Amino acid sequence: MGTIGSLKTELSNRGFLAILVPLFLINHFFMFEKSLAGTVNNPSLNYTKYDHVLSYVRLSRIQKHLTKINKSPVFTIESPDGDIIDCVHKRKQPALDHPLLKNHTIQQVGPKMPKMMKMVTTQEMRDYSNNNSSGPRPRDVTVSQIWHKKGQRCPKGTVPIRRSMVKDVVRAKSLYDYGKKKHGMVQLKTRIDAPDIVSGNGHEHAIAYIGTSEEIYGAKATINVWNPEVEKVNEFSLSQIWVLSGSFDGSDLNSIEAGWQVSPELYGDTNPRLFTYWTSDAYQSTGCYNLLCSGFIQTNSRIAIGAAIAPLSSFEGNQFDITILIWKDPKLGNWWMSFGDNTLIGYWPAELFTHLAGRASMVEWGGEVVNSRPDGAHTRTQMGSGYFADNGFKKASYFRNLEIVDSENSLTSAKDLSTLAENSNCYDIKSSYNNEWGTHFYYGGPGKSPKCP
Repeated sequence: MGTIGSLKTELSNRGFLAILVPLFLINHFFMFEKSLAGTVNNPSLNYTKYDHVLSYVRLSRIQKHLTKINKSPVFTIESPDGDIIDCVHKRKQPALDHPLLKNHTIQQVGPKMPKMMKMVTTQEMRDYSNNNSSGPRPRDVTVSQIWHKKGQRCPKGTVPIRRSMVKDVVRAKSLYDYGKKKHGMVQLKTRIDAPDIVSGNGHEHAIAYIGTSEEIYGAKATINVWNPEVEKVNEFSLSQIWVLSGSFDGSDLNSIEAGWQVSPELYGDTNPRLFTYWTSDAYQSTGCYNLLCSGFIQTNSRIAIGAAIAPLSSFEGNQFDITILIWKDPKLGNWWMSFGDNTLIGYWPAELFTHLAGRASMVEWGGEVVNSRPDGAHTRTQMGSGYFADNGFKKASYFRNLEIVDSENSLTSAKDLSTLAENSNCYDIKSSYNNEWGTHFYYGGPGKSPKCP
């Protein structure tokens, strides 16, 4: 099979595929590509097997699309988890293909970071943990990415991009759907007046949110990372920040999102991965995950969006978390993202948005899953750790130190927080406040259970 795959690639690169390869050989390697697409790195997932060959026309369209988004690398790194990380010159990255960014100049100097609130020191965390069995514990291990394990890094002046494969696209419903979020966000009015209504398309949330008459220019949180079970390949489980503006009941909603997710359909495995998303038209046609379309401009050479992260939190064991900050550059208006200890990842250019070209009107923090109900019953797809909020520290998943960026480019603790669990028998949320974690909450759940049929 490896020989056939190499032959296919070589002939395809030379443009002779349709002429020189006999039809039976074309069908043979098309079926090979298809069989690769029908598997993920978790045999327990009930993935529908493909029983037909991938047509030459469809394969040609997929390859054309991959040629567009997989830019020629300066250097390539093979990750232990099977990912291929391409180090692409930052001026050749997919973002700049966007028609609104034809004249965009990459911002070379990072924006001024929001003024920080008093940070909790490791000693303060240790003192707190000595007196509070449910409180935080200091962590000596920094969350990193699996592709770093071989010690290889992308050269200066390049950005790491996870390479997309034919099998990745085939797992999607269609080429158009590849990298898109089929969102089921309910209207804000529904969220307030009828919190028990489950949103459309099988999407279920457990979130905290803040909408205020004050101007919002960003949001921050620290999220611990788990490996929730995702029962069906077309489902996902994620934990993220949403920065929003526009109307929930129309087609003009602008959203910037970042966090971690498990999505077998998108990535072909069940590893938790760092992800981003954006849309300027309520998920209809604009935007995508990560760098799977043009838009987000990456500036960092060490963090690959869409790559797996490690280590992970464990039940009644060590807890590991990531810190994400999204905020608007007060001078140039681009929306920047930082990861971990103020590491700048890149930015969403202001040109991409309508409402977010100004400011945000709402921020949300929390979890989201897709429940496909294939047999009329809820699936076992978990949110967060898979445990309900009441289980607390070391058992339930958490968001801590929730903050917003104000008009003075300062971080302030999120106040007047509202919470919503659309299907609280399956996933719930419980918020609180203390001096060490500021505004925080526990959230999550197991999916299908005696409470959640």
